[in-house]
Amino acid sequence: MDASGASQRDSAENGGIAAAGGEAVALPAAAMPDLASTATQMRAGERIVINEELIAAYQAASSPHSRRALKSDLEAFDLWCRRTGRIALPATAEVVADYLVGRAGQGARPASLARYKASIAKIHQLLDLKDPTQAELVKLRLRAIRKDKGTAQRQARALRFKGPVRDVAADTPRGLNLRALLDSCGDTLPELRDRALLSTAYDTGLRASELVAIDVAHILEATDPEARLLRVPRSKGDAEGEGATAFLSPRSVRAITAWLAAAGIEEGPLFRRVQVRRFKAKPAVAGEGIARRDADGRLLLLRAAGKPAQPARVDYDVGDTALHPGSIGPLWRAIIRRAFDRGALPDLTADDLVRLLNGISAHSTRVGLNQDLFVSGEELAGIMDALRWKSPRMPLAYNRNLAAEAGAVGRLARKLE
Repeated sequence: MDASGASQRDSAENGGIAAAGGEAVALPAAAMPDLASTATQMRAGERIVINEELIAAYQAASSPHSRRALKSDLEAFDLWCRRTGRIALPATAEVVADYLVGRAGQGARPASLARYKASIAKIHQLLDLKDPTQAELVKLRLRAIRKDKGTAQRQARALRFKGPVRDVAADTPRGLNLRALLDSCGDTLPELRDRALLSTAYDTGLRASELVAIDVAHILEATDPEARLLRVPRSKGDAEGEGATAFLSPRSVRAITAWLAAAGIEEGPLFRRVQVRRFKAKPAVAGEGIARRDADGRLLLLRAAGKPAQPARVDYDVGDTALHPGSIGPLWRAIIRRAFDRGALPDLTADDLVRLLNGISAHSTRVGLNQDLFVSGEELAGIMDALRWKSPRMPLAYNRNLAAEAGAVGRLARKLE
């Protein structure tokens, strides 16, 4: 048996991958954990032993979102290593530092670079390899990038209930506002779903992955007979599944009830894909005369039946599975464009729309609720509890601009008007 065959045999028996000329030799095992499969495909410079039990334990202890992010980061790092002729496992400090600088040059922000660094560190830890990200070179390169680019993260544009107003109770809605978006939704099946989805997202402040995970069984009765409570089994900050409860306003309950009735949903995922099938109108088809001969050779004149006219119609098919988290941001943007086209946002120009849409993401409803709670006078502790924050850093960041307006200079400026 040649050296390559021996390496593959050892890998299969010992749970490892072997390097052959700088290329990883994949394990033949058919049912390895996803992360182990990813690791076996990475460009290795030496024989790497994979502890599948450790990797399986990590995957069981982490969320699906964390596993997807780690897998994506490792695949991107490995691809860069292959293109530049570098070794991904084990990586050197120089390789990691060059990779982070390269990604920064492609526009990656410091927060993203920190995640890439953490992913590279995690796979080295899981494979019992020396962590190259702890080297001083990597830390200094990251520090230089932060100094050059700054550490401020781009914030999703807020979708506030009445738009950019000071008094969320008394002021008239203006600009891009959630009320106009909800009112502009019609009674077709997709728009009934959009109204229920958007209203629920604002009430609960759920992230996209949490929003699409809502099941009909998660909706619970509340003290207010017109409202409901929503059980949130798991969230980004609740990896161990302690669970939480969110509030659904009567507005959201009415929208959800209408959607469920129209879609015929009684159990399972609440928010689902709706396939739209459009049929063009067809004119009537007149009957035609047909000449035939009978068994005796006599000519018979028959008339084939015509077809009546068919009007244009639209059919909808509701799926059985939940929406994908990645569809939420595009749905918000589609709802906003539709509302603008219907004249529901009269104080916005076409240029305004382009500018505003550029900042809209799945997080926009969460940011909007956070800001409306702040403007309405809620304390930080109450905001953190309502949106299930574990740290005050993000809610404070979301409210930074509003805090400046409500601060000493803002109050003085209004007195001087």
